[in-house]
Formats: sequence, C-alpha cells, structure tokens
Amino acid sequence: MVRHGRHGDPGDRAHVDRPLDPAATVPRDLRGLAGARPSVTETWTRVLQVHARVGVRLDAALRAQHGLSLADLRLLSLVAAVGGERASVGRLAEDVGSSRAGVGQALARLAEDGWVVQERGVGDRRTTSTRLTEGGVDRLAAAQATHDALLGHLLGVLGEDAGRVTDALTRVAAVARPPH
Repeated sequence: MVRHGRHGDPGDRAHVDRPLDPAATVPRDLRGLAGARPSVTETWTRVLQVHARVGVRLDAALRAQHGLSLADLRLLSLVAAVGGERASVGRLAEDVGSSRAGVGQALARLAEDGWVVQERGVGDRRTTSTRLTEGGVDRLAAAQATHDALLGHLLGVLGEDAGRVTDALTRVAAVARPPH
C-alpha cells in the first residue's frame, strides 16, 4: 500500500508500507547504544504512546467490523465476567474506572442495540442490573476475536521479550496499586 505525500500526491512514493521485521529493526543488545537507559519520563512517555496508539487501532477495528467501541467491548466483557450474576451499574463503573452516569449511558445504548438487558433490582427497585443477551454473547465473542487477533499482531513485535515486558509492567502495576 502506498502512502501519499504531504499533499496527497500519489506520485510521491517516498513511504511504502511494509510489514516490520522486528529482528531487522530492533537491536537485541542495547548496552552499547547511546540512550540505552531511558529517563523515567521517556519510559512513561513510551508506555502512554503505546497504550494510545494500540487503543486507537483496536477501537477503529472494532467499530468498523462490529459496530462496538473498545470501551463497549470492555463493558460487555465485564458483564460477561460476572457469570450467572447480574452486573450492577455501580460495580461496572468501579471496574471500568468511570462514573455511574457514564456507564449507565453506555449500557443504555448497548441495551438499545440489543446486546444487554437492564433490569430493576428485585429487592431494591432503585438499582439496575445488566446481563448479556444471546446476541450480546455472540457479538462479544466475535469482537473479542478481532481484538485478540489485532492485539497479538501489534504486540508480536515484542517477540521473545513479551514475557519480560509483561513481568516488568506487572511489577509496576503492583506497586502503583492504591492503598485500601
């Protein structure tokens, strides 16, 4: 695929998309390279950059192929994760790290599309719980497969380093967990 130049000129073929070969582009031994020990700010910037770029790619693919956003997929996954229970809006908001109002609006939209059912609580009519519909289960499975395939492709550049990167990020997540 040819990328067009700054002004969309198809004659400018300076940039041609090719699959990246990580072995050819990323040196394995960084000890002798200048800047091999990045600053804390540079490391954090790279983490944010990867998160943002991967998130944008996943969101675009999910919207194009399934009519769901990445946030919608996360909500559907959380609703599915409670199993036979019904997920409360409050619990979902806490898990997502968003407001009850925001999650409630997203769930209302997913209910309108037929992927979830929202029901008033039996013991407390002020509460609302959510469960996946049969169509929601199917939509979640298809969207999750797209998500996982694209994420696997994008993170495939890590190669054998994937385990070390995951371990390092897990350690950071553990020490960054807020105290209870």
